[in-house]
Parts: sequence; structure tokens; C-alpha cells
Amino acid sequence: MEGKWLIADRDLNEREGLKWLLKSSSIPVAKILLASNFQDFILTFEKESPDIILVEMDMISRESWSSFRELVQIYQPILLVTSAEATFEKARLAIDLQALELMIKPFSATKVKSAYQKAAKTFDKYKDTRAAPQTQHYKDLSYEALFISEREVPEDYIMAAFKIENTENIGVLYSFLSDYPFREIHGVFPLSDKIILLFKETCQNGKEQCQKAMRKWEEEFSDTLAIVVRNNHSSQVSLNEKFLETQKMLEFTYYRGYRQIVEFEYTPEWVHIDPFLAPPEQRVWVDMLANHDLEGLKKWLYNEFLLLETPYPDPGLVRIRLTSILAQIRRFMKTYDLDEQLTHEKEYRHIFHSILYDSVLYRSVQKLILFVQKLFLAATSSPKMFKQDIIERGIAFVETHFANSDLKLEDVAKYVDRNPSYFSHLLISKTGKGFTDILSSIRIKEAKRYLLETSKPVKEIAPLVGFHNPNYFSRIFREVVGMSPREFRIKKKG
Repeated sequence: MEGKWLIADRDLNEREGLKWLLKSSSIPVAKILLASNFQDFILTFEKESPDIILVEMDMISRESWSSFRELVQIYQPILLVTSAEATFEKARLAIDLQALELMIKPFSATKVKSAYQKAAKTFDKYKDTRAAPQTQHYKDLSYEALFISEREVPEDYIMAAFKIENTENIGVLYSFLSDYPFREIHGVFPLSDKIILLFKETCQNGKEQCQKAMRKWEEEFSDTLAIVVRNNHSSQVSLNEKFLETQKMLEFTYYRGYRQIVEFEYTPEWVHIDPFLAPPEQRVWVDMLANHDLEGLKKWLYNEFLLLETPYPDPGLVRIRLTSILAQIRRFMKTYDLDEQLTHEKEYRHIFHSILYDSVLYRSVQKLILFVQKLFLAATSSPKMFKQDIIERGIAFVETHFANSDLKLEDVAKYVDRNPSYFSHLLISKTGKGFTDILSSIRIKEAKRYLLETSKPVKEIAPLVGFHNPNYFSRIFREVVGMSPREFRIKKKG
């Protein structure tokens, strides 16, 4: 079936290039629409209702983001997004929109064509299920009421959502649920990755019926399901609000997995977490990777992600935190030139995609551990392992362990397997600085960051950067910087 495409990008050459790649492909296309800015995009979208959209996220201002998100939620087009910024924030926005693909500029023709093919296949699979509601359910507006808060429905409903892990079989699940003999059912509503059921408010056993349906499904098919039932009767809550609450509850499969049914009357709030590794956590990761400490790494990941209990953190923030860890692994790869090996680079990209889109957290963590295990084996046999400059290795060791107030030249020399006197001689010859100067420089640099990025008092910062005595820390800081830590903070922040 031919689909209607809308390509939105601020750059004329990019737009025309993306259009040409689509026209030159074998994908059947009914119409290709173009937009050069967000206003053009909105006008074209509302007028033409495209099936598939490819939009540059960078053209959408912060003020316009909510209206764009609402548009996507209401009309549910197949969504491809692009950006010139390879940042965690862009990745999170793509996750939030449930985009089929995020492409970072500059992208290759092969990458674009692959995304086009993926979108076309997805459109082909869902076209029948998208068409069905128009004839079956639009008569009472309950389908629109799922997405539009202003739509009123004549009665209250109990809502259930069936989420399938393998979304390629969403059409099969829709057929199964449409044929299943539910009692007091109002309608079955297929979406791109889930099926919504509405039971009449007089239904007393919606959860039990859903459980039986899941057992029947598992007997006939191998795909796993997760089911959420919103069982709170309230005429004050719109169908759209119930749908948003139910959709949020389905996100708990990220922590709990599938093959379960959850009944709820209210939606718990996510707990906020810092999505980025704090400096002490970064140092722990640098140390574990440098020492090839797989067991320590496993324990850290299990404690951090697989022992979580309610209230759970926002899944989007957890995904960003995982990509923050992946950034540390990326640096490790570069240390041993593993990023230049096609096999490891390809698997790295696969892991990144897994973190962004895997529906279960446990799966992402396991893939990450297996990937690091392969990298450790590869690093051991890497030529750079033996060629790496001992001075660079020594300074890297100091950068990792500077917070240890007892760190000595002998510790670093032992790490690089050299005599302390000889290593000190090499250090001065290559850098022009002695061990004490290098250590102080690294500690003062980290102290500056704490002073500017936190509100911690000086006496708390001192031990974090390797000084037992806050007064001694202040004296060294003044000698190096020319002012006291407090004066530095006031000057830079004021």
C-alpha cells in the first residue's frame, strides 16, 4: 500500500536529498510532502495527515515541543527523527516520542534507506489495523476520546491494555482479542504497540477475563504479553486521562518484564534520579574498566538497576544513565583502539540502540555486561596494551586515584612497573613537572569543578579531592590559583 510521506528539515539540500533517496528507492509512495520550518510542518500535517513523517528535531523550539508531541500522540504517524546533536537529551526525546528511528547528522544514504525501509514495512503491517476502527468504533467517538481530552463519552468504562513484546504481531493480537468471547465489552482498539479494551462500567470481572485471555494467547502463540487494568470508576476522569494513566502503568514492564497482569486504581509517580554519573561514580567506572574488573562491574550494575523497587525512577532517566555508563566504556574502547575494529564498533552501536529501545531493563544490562566482557578479552590482546606510553598510563592512574589522600609516587611507579626514581625522572623529562605538581594540578582542577557546580562548603570539598586538612587545601589552592577557594567561587559565580 502506498503511503503519504512528510519530510521536514530546515536545510534545502537535506530536504531535497532525503526526498531524492525516497523517490529512488523501491518503496511505494503516494505523495511526498516537504516542510522547511515548524510552522510549515504543522500546516502541512493538519492539512494532509501523512502516514509517515521524517522531522528534524532541531527545528522544534522548546515552546513548540508540547504541541508537536500532542500532535504525534493524537494521529500516531510512523515517526522518523533526525538531529545534528548526538546528545543524551535528543535520545531521550526520541524515546519519549516512540520514534521508529533516530538518525544523527551527517548520515549516510545507506542509513537513510534502511530507516525508510523500516518505516515502510511498519506502515504495511499496521495499515489494516489502523483502518479497522473507522468502520467499527468511530460511531460513538470513543476512539478519538482515547487521545483527545475534550471528547466526552456517554458512560464510564473500565480500561485494559494488552502490550505485546514483539510488535510485529500486533495485528495477530488484535484479531485474537477481537474474536475472544469477552463479556460486557464495549470495544477493542488497536494501536501501534498495544491493544486497548474498554469494558462497560457494569463489568465486575475485567481482570479475570484478561487473565484467561492471556493464558489462551500463550497456549496458541509464543509471544509474551503484559496487561494493565484500570479499575477505578470515576465519571470525573476522561477517557483520555485513563488512557494516559494506563499507558504510564505499562511502562512498568521495563522493570518487571512481561507475562503479568497489573490492576491499579491510581498511577504512582516516578522518582527522579540524576541521569548522569557523578564524578565519584565516573572514577569507579574508570577504575573497574582499567583493572578489567568484570565482577565488580556486574555487582555495580546489578545493585544500581536490577534491585530497584517501587517507587521506580523514570524509565527515560534510567536509559540516559545507561548511556552515561556507555560513554565510559567508549573511552575504554578508544584507549585500546577497539573503536577502530568493525566488529566491536558495530556491537557498540547495537548496545546503544538496545539501551534506547529495549522494553525490559534486565535485557539491556545483560547485553552491556556481555559486551564489556568481550572488550576486556580484546583489550588484553590489543597491540596498544603493550605500546601505551608509561607516562600516559601513570598520569591516567593519578587522574583516577587523586582523591586518595595517601597517593604516593611509589604507588604510581608500581602501577607502571618502574622504579620510583626512574619514573620520576621520566615524568620530569616529558612533562617538565614533578609528581607533586601534577597531583596538585589535578586535585585543584577537580576542586574548581566542585566549587562551581555544587554548593558544598570548602571543608567538605577538601577530602573529596585528596586533602586531609581543609586549611592546607585552602593554602595550596591559593598558591596555585592566586585566591582562596571562597574568593574563587564568589568571583566565578558572581
